[in-house]
Amino acid sequence: MTNEIWPYPKIIAHRGGGNLAPENTLTAIDCGHRYGHKMIEVDAKLSADQQVFLLHDDTLERTTNVEGIAGDIPWAGLQSADAGAWFAESFSGEKLPLLAEVAERCRRYKMMANIEIKPTAGVEDLTGRLVARAAAEYWQGLPNPLLSSFSRISLKAAQLEQPQLPRGYLMHEWQDDWLSATRELGCVALHLNYRLLTQARIEQIKQAGLRILAYTVNDPVTARQLLGQGVDMLCTDRIDLIGADFAR
Repeated sequence: MTNEIWPYPKIIAHRGGGNLAPENTLTAIDCGHRYGHKMIEVDAKLSADQQVFLLHDDTLERTTNVEGIAGDIPWAGLQSADAGAWFAESFSGEKLPLLAEVAERCRRYKMMANIEIKPTAGVEDLTGRLVARAAAEYWQGLPNPLLSSFSRISLKAAQLEQPQLPRGYLMHEWQDDWLSATRELGCVALHLNYRLLTQARIEQIKQAGLRILAYTVNDPVTARQLLGQGVDMLCTDRIDLIGADFAR
């Protein structure tokens, strides 16, 4: 809540390295670190055999050289995917990382993490539970990762599995029941498409005791305006223009 100690920085590197590296890869996290960022956002889902790994989409086509629904493939089959060549030839051979590997990078770089739970359709509850369980285990001794999801089912499952981990509810379009939803899910933050934010809405959300994360903010002028209006965190692809020291 807004009156509690809040450990997270104001700027978050979207999918690890923003638009400077292939998303949701270890190389992307390395890139975010090189640019001085103290917190990353990544997307986590389950393989068919319930390994927690990073991928944004349900399917593999956009960001790998493999086709199909990722959640239908065992981890052994996903390990052969090239998750870098689509971005640039220089990133060829980059692999899909396990969440455990992400935690190791965070430990090494002293980075914080926002883990977005991205369930494959039909396994929302299981994904929420297992991502939360993995996050609690892998981030021991580190600042708690901030869990988030568009899926209320996944967030509820995460809440029941690891209630001590902070949660944020994601909204791409405005939902009038945001207050009841965040209270039911025990959320500490509301994560919104920045275009949804007006000064009145920012004030309503803050008065409800919630932090605000705005995504995906890539223009420095807009970024300064939102921070000045009371937004707590910005997720950006332009990790070069909107750096870790931007809000100081």
